[in-house]
Amino acid sequence: MALNKPYLDVPGTTIFDAEQSRKGYHLNQFCMSLMKAENRERFKADQRAYLDEWPMSEEQKLAVLARDLNRCMALGGNIYFLAKVGATDGLSFQQMAGSMTGMTETEYRAMMVAGGRSPEGNRYVGEDGDAQAHRQPQGAAGRRG
Repeated sequence: MALNKPYLDVPGTTIFDAEQSRKGYHLNQFCMSLMKAENRERFKADQRAYLDEWPMSEEQKLAVLARDLNRCMALGGNIYFLAKVGATDGLSFQQMAGSMTGMTETEYRAMMVAGGRSPEGNRYVGEDGDAQAHRQPQGAAGRRG
């Protein structure tokens, strides 16, 4: 029996629940492997070969290669694990978050300092606010389906 998940209707939000955890287990383990310098070097030397060592789906591997963090999250990635990929690329968490919203680091910081996104149009999927999937740089990447 499937659990009722009313939080799936929150635009721009992927909740890392048990289902997401199972789906992204190997993706997240790959990310955690980047905590070791030798693994970061191996990954940077040949990203595809390193990813192929992990039993991830092809879709997960392509999302990592494209650095499509929204898609990685939709495929089970946890943002705190995915931050290891960003750190390997020399990006700050703020830069990563900005890329997920289509903003520069400066724009993202200014938005957050000003109080974040407005809830207007962003209370549930289907409204027309700026957190809705069709307004994000990756389009439907965060949609479930």
